[in-house]
Amino acid sequence: MTPQATRLLIGLAGLMGAAGVALAAASAHGTEASRLATASSMLLFHATAILATTALLARGLLHGGIGLIAAFGFVIAATLFAGDLTLRQYAGHSLFPYAAPTGGTLMILSWLAVSVAAAVRK
Repeated sequence: MTPQATRLLIGLAGLMGAAGVALAAASAHGTEASRLATASSMLLFHATAILATTALLARGLLHGGIGLIAAFGFVIAATLFAGDLTLRQYAGHSLFPYAAPTGGTLMILSWLAVSVAAAVRK
């Protein structure tokens, strides 16, 4: 993995973590804000997953290409999922039809990709 990809993933994980904390605060202080709590959790969990995947890639413990796809999959998936829930909360409509389920499916596929990246030889 290139240093640029590593820095990009770490930076994106940091932004996701910050957004996750902000959404957690908003959900704690808002009424009818359960969507924000769910969005917060997905961002925080997957920010951590991105950092862990990046560290495993740097140590050579995951297949590089597959692991990189998994890490960027986490970014896209959690952003779609949390973005859709947040937009529903504040704007009253979705990002696009099936955005949250698409993000959720991509999260599952990204986790499976981590498993494959651990099993496949370089």
